[in-house]
Order: sequence, then structure tokens, then C-alpha cells
Amino acid sequence: MRHEFTREQYEALLLRYRNWGRWGPEDEIGTANLVDAASVARAAALVRTGKVYSLALPFDRNGPQTGRGRTGRVNIQHYMARDGGDIAADAGDLPHFDGTDDLVQLYLQAGTQWDALAHVFWGTEMYNARTTADVTSAGAAHNAVTGLADRAVGRGVLLDVARWSGVDWLEPGHAIDTDDLERCAAAHGVEVGPGDFVLIRTGQLAQVRARGAWEDYAGGDAPGLSVDAAHFLCGRDVAAVACDTWGLDVRPHESGLVAPLHVVLLVNAGIHIGEMWDLEVLAADCAADGRYDFFLSAPPLTITGAVGSPLNPIAVR
Repeated sequence: MRHEFTREQYEALLLRYRNWGRWGPEDEIGTANLVDAASVARAAALVRTGKVYSLALPFDRNGPQTGRGRTGRVNIQHYMARDGGDIAADAGDLPHFDGTDDLVQLYLQAGTQWDALAHVFWGTEMYNARTTADVTSAGAAHNAVTGLADRAVGRGVLLDVARWSGVDWLEPGHAIDTDDLERCAAAHGVEVGPGDFVLIRTGQLAQVRARGAWEDYAGGDAPGLSVDAAHFLCGRDVAAVACDTWGLDVRPHESGLVAPLHVVLLVNAGIHIGEMWDLEVLAADCAADGRYDFFLSAPPLTITGAVGSPLNPIAVR
């Protein structure tokens, strides 16, 4: 359900879940600190069948971005620097060897991606009291997505809220709150704890595929998480949360704020956010055998100073 709140109530929520200084004044990875060798080893023990699932959307020119909005994000532009025609034309130069080459122009948050802790500000501050001065035209000097390079691996937990709700997909504006997440987890027979990676399925990608068009998937009204879901996620110290929607927060946003859960998680709690993760095939397999936790590997690209990163998350069951 949707939750409305006053500015004072919201400010209190931000302070309640603020992790600034918890891992020291130099910390740049937040609750990803809870991912350690022991938690990874426990997650590896979840592999039973060896089935591997890619949770990434294709990176191509047919993706969800429209070029609208404050950033003007567009889909990946992929070009061949050298193709088969070039090889055929120059075959006489190197008759026994030649090759192809390509390049891309890519908004790092155009498709399946992580939001870095440097992605969102509340006023002029981001996670751990860093400020706007720490993100310049050269990139993020602190809280960049590269902090996840060796931390985005561990126990993944799928909460298939759409299937638990008995529908193929949740409708735009449907808000998922803490009560929903607790009841869904109980129905799935899983407990969420410190250092876990929680993946939440709304079914919005199933809706996109059913209608055969992205339409307003990027930036339009959408199902998603209520600000109230912070009690579930922050209270359990999850390492990160990812969803199958464009922006994680329910849209329209609650109480007239812009992406209020982003501010709670990224700025205050230090919980990384994943967006546009394709959970459809994984969810079907979890429903088939009733197991909703698995080994997850989802490292970002190590682009220095990046405030987000495309990735190909892998779930192994």
C-alpha cells in the first residue's frame, strides 16, 4: 500500500537508518561491508543444480530509454570500428590473419545497472557526509560504483511479489511496503538477513513483453517500493536491493518527493540499488521448486569515478 508522510516524519526516517560513520569516516561502500569471505562461502553452498541465469536486459538500441528527462538517457549506441567488409577489402594485406573491432557510446545507467552511493544527493550531501564537491566532471572522487567491484557477490534472495499477489504483474502506482515483503518472504520460506542481495519482482517486464512495447517504462508510472519498505531493507542490513522496474521507487512517488526511497537507501543507509534487472526466467524456476535463495554474482564494471554501472548479474542455483 502507499504511505504518505510529513516532511518531519521523513527526516526522522532518514536519521533512523543513517549509517554515516558506522564503518568509519572513510567508508564508501555502506552495507556492502557486510559481505565477507564467510558470507560468500555460505552463498556458494546454495548451488545445487548448477543452473545459471543471466538477469540482464540486452544492451542494444531497442532498450527502454527515450532520451527524455533531466539526463536525456538514450539506449546504447554500438558501432563497428572494423567489420567483415573491412577484412574482405584488405584481405591481401594480411592473408592469414585479421579481425573485427567495435565500440559503444553508453549511458552507464541505460539498462540493467547498479546505482552507486554517489548517484543521489539529499540537498548537497551524499552517503557518509560527502558533498557535491566530491562529484565533478571527472567523476566521483568518493562513493563511486567501483566500491562494489569485489563485494557484489553473495546470497541472493528473490521476493516475487507479483506471483505471491496472484497476478502476472503489479499495476502502475502499486506500492510494496514492509508488510508485503515480510509476508512474501514468509510464503517463499526465506529469511532475509545482513549482507543479502534482495531482488524484487513486480512483473513489469512481463507486462512490457505482453504488450510488445516499452511505452513509458522509463520514467512513467510504475509499481515499486514504498518508502515504508525501508523498515524491511534497512532493518535487516541488506547489502543491496534490485528490482525489475526502471526506478525501484513506486511511481507516482509518495508525498510529493522525488525518489524518496532512493534517498533513504543510497544517501543514508548506504544500500546500493539495482534497476532494470530481468527476473522473469529466474522467478519461474524458483516457483517451480520452491527455493528462493541462490548464489549471486553481480560486479560492476571498474570504471573509475562512475556513479553507476551496467552489468550482467548471474544467479546460480
